[in-house]
Amino acid sequence: MLAAEKISVVIPCFNADKYIEAAIRSVLAQEWPQLEIVVVDDGSSDNSSKLVRDKFPEVVLLRQANQGVAVARNNGISHAKGDWIAFLDADDIWLPGKLHAQWATLKATPAARMTYTAW
Repeated sequence: MLAAEKISVVIPCFNADKYIEAAIRSVLAQEWPQLEIVVVDDGSSDNSSKLVRDKFPEVVLLRQANQGVAVARNNGISHAKGDWIAFLDADDIWLPGKLHAQWATLKATPAARMTYTAW
């Protein structure tokens, strides 16, 4: 049974037009019932924002002057509407079932307030 909680996935992005599409598709493949994707373009000079806007109109796209990945993540968090926040780098992908596996871990450990995977 899938959880009803909404998960916001924050993806900071800087000149990642070669990778961002695969990253977003890996999130969409999670088949989570309530999912929000927030991409924060941190001052890219390539086509990252255009690619996200054109191929993924359902994604929340924020643009900011280049301030670094931490500021981009915090900006994404401040705009997220989910009950939970998940992070994904623009040049990375999630394997199928990642969100479900982490959710099961959270539910099995009621005192947990976060979970993470190997990096």
